[in-house]
Amino acid sequence: MLRPFELCEPTSVAEASKILAQHGEDARIYAGGTELILAMKMGLLHFDHLVNIKGIAGLGGIRFDPAANAVRIGGATRHREIELSPVVRERIPVVAEMESHVANVRVREQGTLGGNLSFADPHSDPATLLQVYNATVTLEKAGGKRTIPLGQLFRGPYDVTAEGDEVLSEVTVPDLPRRMAAAYLRFGILERPSVGVGVAVGLENGGVTSVRIAVGCVGPVPRRMPEAEVVLQGKSLAEAEALLPAAGEAAGRASEAVSDLHGSAEYKEHIVKVLIGRAFRAAVQQLT
Repeated sequence: MLRPFELCEPTSVAEASKILAQHGEDARIYAGGTELILAMKMGLLHFDHLVNIKGIAGLGGIRFDPAANAVRIGGATRHREIELSPVVRERIPVVAEMESHVANVRVREQGTLGGNLSFADPHSDPATLLQVYNATVTLEKAGGKRTIPLGQLFRGPYDVTAEGDEVLSEVTVPDLPRRMAAAYLRFGILERPSVGVGVAVGLENGGVTSVRIAVGCVGPVPRRMPEAEVVLQGKSLAEAEALLPAAGEAAGRASEAVSDLHGSAEYKEHIVKVLIGRAFRAAVQQLT
Protein backbone atom coordinates (compact mmCIF):
# COMPACT_ATOMS: atom_id res chain seq x y z
CA MET A 1 0.00 0.00 0.00
CA LEU A 2 1.20 3.50 -0.79
CA ARG A 3 2.10 5.70 2.15
CA PRO A 4 0.63 9.24 2.00
CA PHE A 5 2.46 11.84 -0.09
CA GLU A 6 1.81 15.30 -1.50
CA LEU A 7 1.32 15.59 -5.26
CA CYS A 8 2.73 18.90 -6.50
CA GLU A 9 1.62 20.12 -9.92
CA PRO A 10 3.89 22.88 -11.23
CA THR A 11 3.11 24.65 -14.50
CA SER A 12 6.71 25.28 -15.59
CA VAL A 13 10.10 23.58 -15.41
CA ALA A 14 11.41 26.44 -13.28
CA GLU A 15 8.61 25.94 -10.75
CA ALA A 16 9.21 22.17 -10.70
CA SER A 17 12.92 22.78 -10.16
CA LYS A 18 12.26 25.08 -7.21
CA ILE A 19 9.99 22.51 -5.56
CA LEU A 20 12.64 19.80 -6.03
CA ALA A 21 15.32 22.07 -4.58
CA GLN A 22 13.10 23.01 -1.62
CA HIS A 23 12.35 19.42 -0.58
CA GLY A 24 15.63 17.76 -1.58
CA GLU A 25 15.73 14.00 -1.00
CA ASP A 26 12.07 14.01 0.07
CA ALA A 27 10.88 14.86 -3.45
CA ARG A 28 10.95 13.02 -6.76
CA ILE A 29 9.71 13.82 -10.26
CA TYR A 30 6.53 12.01 -11.31
CA ALA A 31 6.10 11.57 -15.07
CA GLY A 32 4.71 8.23 -16.24
CA GLY A 33 5.15 6.68 -12.81
CA THR A 34 5.29 3.11 -14.12
CA GLU A 35 8.57 2.36 -12.31
CA LEU A 36 8.33 4.85 -9.47
CA ILE A 37 4.84 4.01 -8.22
CA LEU A 38 5.57 0.28 -8.37
CA ALA A 39 8.70 0.73 -6.26
CA MET A 40 6.75 2.86 -3.79
CA LYS A 41 3.94 0.29 -3.57
CA MET A 42 6.53 -2.39 -2.81
CA GLY A 43 7.98 -0.23 -0.04
CA LEU A 44 11.36 0.04 -1.77
CA LEU A 45 11.11 3.82 -2.09
CA HIS A 46 9.14 6.59 -0.42
CA PHE A 47 8.97 10.32 -1.08
CA ASP A 48 6.85 12.84 0.79
CA HIS A 49 6.44 14.92 -2.37
CA LEU A 50 5.91 13.82 -5.97
CA VAL A 51 6.36 16.57 -8.55
CA ASN A 52 4.00 15.90 -11.46
CA ILE A 53 5.55 17.30 -14.66
CA LYS A 54 3.06 15.80 -17.12
CA GLY A 55 1.07 19.03 -17.34
CA ILE A 56 4.01 21.29 -18.10
CA ALA A 57 3.69 22.79 -21.58
CA GLY A 58 6.60 21.98 -23.87
CA LEU A 59 7.74 18.80 -22.12
CA GLY A 60 5.84 16.56 -24.53
CA GLY A 61 5.75 16.18 -28.26
CA ILE A 62 7.97 15.07 -31.12
CA ARG A 63 9.33 17.20 -33.95
CA PHE A 64 12.04 17.14 -36.59
CA ASP A 65 14.49 20.03 -36.33
CA PRO A 66 15.96 20.68 -39.80
CA ALA A 67 18.64 23.02 -38.43
CA ALA A 68 20.00 20.29 -36.16
CA ASN A 69 19.05 17.46 -38.55
CA ALA A 70 17.62 15.69 -35.53
CA VAL A 71 14.39 14.48 -33.97
CA ARG A 72 13.57 16.26 -30.73
CA ILE A 73 11.48 14.32 -28.21
CA GLY A 74 10.07 15.98 -25.10
CA GLY A 75 11.01 14.31 -21.84
CA ALA A 76 7.38 13.69 -20.90
CA THR A 77 6.55 12.03 -24.23
CA ARG A 78 5.04 8.58 -23.75
CA HIS A 79 6.61 5.47 -25.27
CA ARG A 80 3.43 4.76 -27.20
CA GLU A 81 3.55 8.20 -28.82
CA ILE A 82 7.12 7.54 -29.97
CA GLU A 83 6.22 4.08 -31.25
CA LEU A 84 3.38 5.46 -33.41
CA SER A 85 4.90 8.83 -34.38
CA PRO A 86 5.06 9.40 -38.17
CA VAL A 87 8.16 11.56 -37.62
CA VAL A 88 9.98 8.82 -35.72
CA ARG A 89 8.91 6.13 -38.17
CA GLU A 90 10.20 8.17 -41.09
CA ARG A 91 13.45 9.56 -39.64
CA ILE A 92 14.52 6.91 -37.09
CA PRO A 93 12.42 3.79 -37.74
CA VAL A 94 14.62 1.52 -35.63
CA VAL A 95 13.68 3.64 -32.60
CA ALA A 96 9.96 3.19 -33.34
CA GLU A 97 10.47 -0.57 -33.66
CA MET A 98 12.42 -0.70 -30.40
CA GLU A 99 9.71 1.26 -28.60
CA SER A 100 7.08 -1.24 -29.76
CA HIS A 101 8.79 -3.87 -27.57
CA VAL A 102 9.19 -1.80 -24.40
CA ALA A 103 7.44 -3.71 -21.58
CA ASN A 104 3.77 -3.98 -22.65
CA VAL A 105 1.22 -1.68 -24.22
CA ARG A 106 -0.19 -0.61 -20.85
CA VAL A 107 3.24 0.57 -19.73
CA ARG A 108 3.91 2.23 -23.09
CA GLU A 109 0.65 4.18 -22.82
CA GLN A 110 1.70 5.59 -19.45
CA GLY A 111 5.50 5.54 -19.21
CA THR A 112 7.61 8.36 -20.63
CA LEU A 113 10.99 8.40 -22.34
CA GLY A 114 12.42 10.95 -19.91
CA GLY A 115 11.16 8.95 -16.95
CA ASN A 116 12.66 5.75 -18.33
CA LEU A 117 16.08 7.34 -18.81
CA SER A 118 16.03 9.21 -15.49
CA PHE A 119 15.09 6.10 -13.52
CA ALA A 120 18.23 4.43 -14.92
CA ASP A 121 16.91 0.89 -14.72
CA PRO A 122 19.83 -1.21 -16.03
CA HIS A 123 17.41 -3.20 -18.21
CA SER A 124 16.39 -0.36 -20.53
CA ASP A 125 15.99 -0.63 -24.30
CA PRO A 126 15.91 3.13 -25.10
CA ALA A 127 19.03 3.86 -23.03
CA THR A 128 20.97 1.35 -25.13
CA LEU A 129 19.77 1.98 -28.68
CA LEU A 130 19.75 5.78 -28.48
CA GLN A 131 23.47 5.80 -27.77
CA VAL A 132 24.30 4.54 -31.27
CA TYR A 133 22.44 7.61 -32.58
CA ASN A 134 24.71 9.86 -30.46
CA ALA A 135 21.59 11.08 -28.67
CA THR A 136 21.83 13.87 -26.13
CA VAL A 137 19.62 14.85 -23.20
CA THR A 138 18.79 18.35 -22.01
CA LEU A 139 18.65 18.84 -18.24
CA GLU A 140 16.81 21.97 -17.18
CA LYS A 141 16.31 23.79 -13.89
CA ALA A 142 15.39 27.23 -12.59
CA GLY A 143 18.88 28.61 -13.19
CA GLY A 144 19.29 27.40 -16.78
CA LYS A 145 19.89 24.23 -18.72
CA ARG A 146 22.66 22.02 -20.07
CA THR A 147 22.91 19.32 -22.72
CA ILE A 148 25.03 16.18 -22.32
CA PRO A 149 25.57 12.97 -24.30
CA LEU A 150 23.06 10.34 -23.19
CA GLY A 151 25.80 7.99 -22.01
CA GLN A 152 26.99 10.59 -19.50
CA LEU A 153 23.60 10.55 -17.77
CA PHE A 154 24.13 7.14 -16.19
CA ARG A 155 26.29 6.85 -13.09
CA GLY A 156 25.14 3.38 -12.01
CA PRO A 157 22.02 1.27 -11.54
CA TYR A 158 19.12 3.62 -10.69
CA ASP A 159 21.63 6.46 -10.33
CA VAL A 160 22.10 9.39 -12.71
CA THR A 161 24.37 12.41 -12.92
CA ALA A 162 21.45 14.85 -13.09
CA GLU A 163 21.28 17.21 -10.13
CA GLY A 164 18.38 16.88 -7.72
CA ASP A 165 16.59 19.95 -9.05
CA GLU A 166 17.07 19.20 -12.76
CA VAL A 167 14.34 17.99 -15.09
CA LEU A 168 15.14 15.94 -18.19
CA SER A 169 13.27 18.16 -20.60
CA GLU A 170 14.30 16.84 -24.02
CA VAL A 171 16.01 14.01 -25.85
CA THR A 172 17.66 14.90 -29.17
CA VAL A 173 18.26 12.09 -31.65
CA PRO A 174 20.38 13.11 -34.67
CA ASP A 175 19.86 11.48 -38.04
CA LEU A 176 22.45 8.89 -38.98
CA PRO A 177 24.95 10.03 -41.62
CA ARG A 178 24.41 9.10 -45.24
CA ARG A 179 25.14 5.43 -46.02
CA MET A 180 24.76 4.45 -42.37
CA ALA A 181 22.07 2.18 -40.90
CA ALA A 182 21.24 0.90 -37.44
CA ALA A 183 19.75 -2.24 -35.91
CA TYR A 184 18.69 -3.18 -32.40
CA LEU A 185 18.31 -6.69 -31.02
CA ARG A 186 17.25 -7.79 -27.57
CA PHE A 187 17.00 -11.09 -25.77
CA GLY A 188 15.16 -12.03 -22.62
CA ILE A 189 13.02 -14.67 -21.01
CA LEU A 190 11.48 -12.27 -18.49
CA GLU A 191 9.50 -9.08 -19.20
CA ARG A 192 12.65 -6.97 -18.99
CA PRO A 193 15.37 -7.62 -21.57
CA SER A 194 18.36 -9.67 -20.42
CA VAL A 195 20.61 -8.32 -23.19
CA GLY A 196 20.21 -5.38 -25.57
CA VAL A 197 22.57 -4.56 -28.42
CA GLY A 198 22.48 -1.58 -30.77
CA VAL A 199 24.75 -1.41 -33.82
CA ALA A 200 25.09 1.28 -36.48
CA VAL A 201 27.27 0.65 -39.54
CA GLY A 202 28.51 3.02 -42.23
CA LEU A 203 29.53 1.59 -45.60
CA GLU A 204 31.28 3.17 -48.56
CA ASN A 205 32.86 1.41 -51.55
CA GLY A 206 32.70 -1.98 -49.85
CA GLY A 207 34.42 -0.77 -46.70
CA VAL A 208 33.24 -0.15 -43.14
CA THR A 209 33.70 3.58 -42.69
CA SER A 210 32.24 3.79 -39.20
CA VAL A 211 30.80 1.56 -36.49
CA ARG A 212 28.83 2.38 -33.36
CA ILE A 213 28.06 -0.35 -30.85
CA ALA A 214 26.13 -0.05 -27.58
CA VAL A 215 25.37 -2.79 -25.08
CA GLY A 216 22.86 -2.62 -22.24
CA CYS A 217 20.86 -4.72 -19.80
CA VAL A 218 23.85 -6.90 -18.86
CA GLY A 219 25.88 -4.65 -16.56
CA PRO A 220 25.49 -1.63 -14.29
CA VAL A 221 24.86 0.87 -17.11
CA PRO A 222 24.24 0.83 -20.86
CA ARG A 223 27.28 2.11 -22.73
CA ARG A 224 29.02 2.48 -26.05
CA MET A 225 31.69 -0.11 -26.79
CA PRO A 226 34.73 1.58 -28.39
CA GLU A 227 36.72 -1.58 -27.63
CA ALA A 228 34.53 -3.45 -30.11
CA GLU A 229 34.05 -0.60 -32.58
CA VAL A 230 37.78 -0.26 -33.28
CA VAL A 231 37.98 -3.95 -34.22
CA LEU A 232 35.63 -3.42 -37.20
CA GLN A 233 36.13 0.16 -38.25
CA GLY A 234 38.19 0.78 -41.40
CA LYS A 235 38.02 -2.85 -42.51
CA SER A 236 36.60 -4.23 -45.71
CA LEU A 237 33.17 -5.75 -45.33
CA ALA A 238 34.64 -9.25 -45.69
CA GLU A 239 37.31 -8.53 -43.05
CA ALA A 240 34.71 -7.07 -40.67
CA GLU A 241 32.53 -10.15 -41.10
CA ALA A 242 35.46 -12.37 -40.13
CA LEU A 243 36.23 -10.16 -37.12
CA LEU A 244 32.70 -10.08 -35.73
CA PRO A 245 33.43 -12.80 -33.11
CA ALA A 246 36.44 -10.81 -31.87
CA ALA A 247 34.37 -7.62 -31.68
CA GLY A 248 31.62 -9.46 -29.81
CA GLU A 249 34.09 -10.89 -27.32
CA ALA A 250 35.59 -7.44 -26.74
CA ALA A 251 32.15 -5.98 -26.09
CA GLY A 252 31.22 -8.85 -23.80
CA ARG A 253 34.33 -8.30 -21.68
CA ALA A 254 33.78 -4.53 -21.54
CA SER A 255 30.09 -4.78 -20.64
CA GLU A 256 30.83 -5.57 -16.97
CA ALA A 257 28.14 -8.26 -17.09
CA VAL A 258 26.73 -9.34 -13.73
CA SER A 259 25.07 -12.60 -12.77
CA ASP A 260 21.42 -12.26 -11.74
CA LEU A 261 17.97 -13.71 -12.40
CA HIS A 262 18.48 -13.02 -16.10
CA GLY A 263 21.52 -15.31 -16.34
CA SER A 264 25.17 -15.69 -15.42
CA ALA A 265 27.76 -13.13 -16.48
CA GLU A 266 29.37 -15.68 -18.82
CA TYR A 267 26.03 -16.46 -20.43
CA LYS A 268 25.29 -12.77 -21.00
CA GLU A 269 28.72 -12.18 -22.54
CA HIS A 270 28.03 -14.99 -24.98
CA ILE A 271 24.65 -13.53 -25.94
CA VAL A 272 26.27 -10.11 -26.44
CA LYS A 273 28.70 -11.72 -28.90
CA VAL A 274 25.90 -13.45 -30.81
CA LEU A 275 23.66 -10.38 -30.98
CA ILE A 276 26.45 -8.06 -32.14
CA GLY A 277 27.05 -10.32 -35.11
CA ARG A 278 23.37 -10.48 -35.96
CA ALA A 279 22.78 -6.73 -35.48
CA PHE A 280 25.84 -5.86 -37.61
CA ARG A 281 24.52 -8.03 -40.45
CA ALA A 282 21.02 -6.57 -40.09
CA ALA A 283 22.38 -3.04 -40.38
CA VAL A 284 24.55 -3.93 -43.37
CA GLN A 285 21.58 -5.58 -45.10
CA GLN A 286 19.78 -2.23 -45.12
CA LEU A 287 22.66 -0.73 -47.12
CA THR A 288 23.29 -3.47 -49.65
